[in-house]
Amino acid sequence: MKRYIRNMNMLSKEENEKLKDFKVCVVGCGGLGGYIIEMLGRLGIGHITAVDGDVFDETNLNRQVLSDVENLGKSKAMIAQRRMKLVNPLIEIVPIDNRITEENAEKILCGHHLIIDAIDNIYIRFLLQDTASKLNIPMIHGAIAGWYGQVATIFPGDKTLEKIYPQKDVKGLENEIGNPSFTPALIASIQVSEALKILLNKGEILRHKLLYIDLLEHNYMIMEL
Repeated sequence: MKRYIRNMNMLSKEENEKLKDFKVCVVGCGGLGGYIIEMLGRLGIGHITAVDGDVFDETNLNRQVLSDVENLGKSKAMIAQRRMKLVNPLIEIVPIDNRITEENAEKILCGHHLIIDAIDNIYIRFLLQDTASKLNIPMIHGAIAGWYGQVATIFPGDKTLEKIYPQKDVKGLENEIGNPSFTPALIASIQVSEALKILLNKGEILRHKLLYIDLLEHNYMIMEL
């Protein structure tokens, strides 16, 4: 199909065909999640579940690719669906206009091949990790704050977040140092590349590792966990 011809050579025709059969759940449709959904949809991932119980406000306009002045006050998940209908109507995107909680996490996440963490709440990240492990689904963690970002791939039973965050009930650094437009785009692209490698079983992934990026000083480090 001409739509995906620029994927070719990097991926085989058979690998491109496989993408339509995968189901990926993106939890969070804001700074990270908007870019993640955009890239997954353009790749041709056949089924994307977009989870976010929040609406766009003016503070999102500096960095969230799905936000614009006409979307203020509107559901992030529903806008994600509308955007993907314009970008790639061949894929299915299911919006869930709800926050992930202990009560609904298992129901929302089950049935997917992969879960992508695009949220800014450490406690909920642990809930995602625990639920993904219970459901035997791999998860890709991503976080951003100012000039800095990180990515890790977490397989069931790894408990990687315990090695990254010593406490569950603290706020992330983004509350202190903010987020610009460029950090979410970079970290989201790395999360999507990890997703593609996991789904197609290609290359080396960031399992038992943390990729830490400091854009201010251009330090890129992979730390063994």
